[in-house]
Amino acid sequence: MSMSEGQSATVTVGAALAEALARAGVKIAFTVPGESLLGLLDGLAANKIRIVTTRHEGAASFMAEAVAQLTGRPTLVLAGRAPGAANLAIGLHAAFADSAPVIAIVGQVRREVRGREAFQEMDLVRTFEPMVKWAAEAKEPGEVAALGEKAVATALRGRPGPVLLSVPEDLLDLQVTGEPHPGVRVEHQADPDPALIRKVLHLLLDARRPLIVAGAGVLRARSTDALVRFAETLQVPVVASWRRGDVFPNDNPLYLGMTGLGSSASVRVRMEEADAILALGCRMGEMTTYRYSVPGAETRWAQVDAEPRAVALPHGPEIVMAADVAAFLRLAQRALANAALDAAGFDARRLQNVTDREAFDAGSVVGEEAWDGPGVHPGRVVATLARVLPAEAILTTDAGDFGTWAARGYRFRRPGTFLGTTSGAMGYGLPAAIGATLARPGRLGVALAGDGGFAMTMAELETAVRERAHVIAIVFDNGRYGMIWRHQTQRGAPGGLATRLGAVNFAAIAEACGALGLAVNSDEEFEPALRQAMESGRPALLHLALDPRWTTPDHLPSAVAADVETDEVATAVEWAETGEVADVADVGEIPEVTETPESVADESPEATTETPPEVAEESAAEPAMEPAAEDSAPEPTYDRSEPQPAE
Repeated sequence: MSMSEGQSATVTVGAALAEALARAGVKIAFTVPGESLLGLLDGLAANKIRIVTTRHEGAASFMAEAVAQLTGRPTLVLAGRAPGAANLAIGLHAAFADSAPVIAIVGQVRREVRGREAFQEMDLVRTFEPMVKWAAEAKEPGEVAALGEKAVATALRGRPGPVLLSVPEDLLDLQVTGEPHPGVRVEHQADPDPALIRKVLHLLLDARRPLIVAGAGVLRARSTDALVRFAETLQVPVVASWRRGDVFPNDNPLYLGMTGLGSSASVRVRMEEADAILALGCRMGEMTTYRYSVPGAETRWAQVDAEPRAVALPHGPEIVMAADVAAFLRLAQRALANAALDAAGFDARRLQNVTDREAFDAGSVVGEEAWDGPGVHPGRVVATLARVLPAEAILTTDAGDFGTWAARGYRFRRPGTFLGTTSGAMGYGLPAAIGATLARPGRLGVALAGDGGFAMTMAELETAVRERAHVIAIVFDNGRYGMIWRHQTQRGAPGGLATRLGAVNFAAIAEACGALGLAVNSDEEFEPALRQAMESGRPALLHLALDPRWTTPDHLPSAVAADVETDEVATAVEWAETGEVADVADVGEIPEVTETPESVADESPEATTETPPEVAEESAAEPAMEPAAEDSAPEPTYDRSEPQPAE
């Protein structure tokens, strides 16, 4: 009988910790297994927590970060001692930037040799404290399970984020008497102050050019539909914060784009013209505010967020509200139901909004430039993706200039369909796509990456095959670290120092891992290859040859052609012209899965959020390529109905 059934029992520390994590809502764990955590692995399996083995701890932490960011639920990542912990750091840094509740548990050396420079010893708490919300090391067997529960509660409280628990190896196999626990209880914020809500509404209603900047807090609160109703009631346009382009339906006429790298010039202009801004679920970081240049000194603004923080802007917000976004929108809509709104003023807003949307549409077209050079046109690739991919496909992106084309030209139609870490880490795209498809079985994950970033985690192609993850990796190969090369040339220095890369046949590597690998030489070849990948029934990779003269939508080849040697162009497309990959028919079918893992995502986020059916019902543990019929759920939609008075 388990401890959660109301009776104490004598179990190992590892089993007690695993049960505490399961009781707290953990459904899936990512790891490169280490001998210091074997006692915990046994407990996780016994408690039906799915264990996904990866090729590198950094990739494991990216996968955990993606699942936690997408679902809002605590997600586990495990590593053994100092080397494994060091490899986790990149994903924990990303989880902190993205407010993702990742629970990192790291094995520590035995207590008897602690502090003696034992093999792979590190002061894990002091090392990781600056990049996580909370870090602790267990000292006694009786406290381990309680520390695990505290870790989950801390990760979920307020602004979510990563935590780390260090557990000495000798503790996990010791016996401990477990007592029943009530489980993790996350403290919910009280409803926001009605007086502050009225002040925010007056700020927007009294303005001539108001604007809402919506961030990840809206997505975590499952409040996109509520935001659509709020924006349409007030006729206030919405801009998405950097790398949160799925926070608002991009086809809604009130959507004016995403800020930051790759954004249309119209986005910054509109932010600078705003006389009032509501930062909703958004921290107004450096990338979103164009290096803290907006809002300007003349712009009044308010911030509503779970944990508002001071920002390095020209001036702070005049209204600061620590509130759950869902609660704020619910109460604000209720207040508006009884408000008398100026019809003439709203007509003027509607006309201006049409003009603003036209400017955004005109400035965000990609793929229409004339091009007959080697390789693909990145804008045309993005335009094809936007046209061919299903609305529920989850797009992930790595770091690099290639991502600016999607930032400007792709259109997200549903929430929860984009993952791009605001930490700017390379190597994120493929692991994030794998994690996303495990969290949302039956959905397609499409990873966009450059050749530099993709090579950092490409070993996870084998993980995708083994886990039957429905992913397509799209690699833009220009034979260099392109963004850094661009910065070199912008400094007036010759490009190429430490940025050139050799040719890699990524398609052949995919085939060697059991995935479908296709080389794409030209724009005409891309769509057929994409459709073949979508229909293949297994993980796939499209290796795109990219002329290195392509950088961002604002730096077209004609403007930089003189800076690139002819032989560099030829090198960048070498694999597209001469590389050979195995024929698709030469690779055997993926073996059948004989055992179905237990559910890892069958519980919805906390009750204070407005949760659509897919979040409550989709499972992260069912085989991603063949979801069970009873586990399928309605796809998320944006509610475009007329605003209704709150009950």
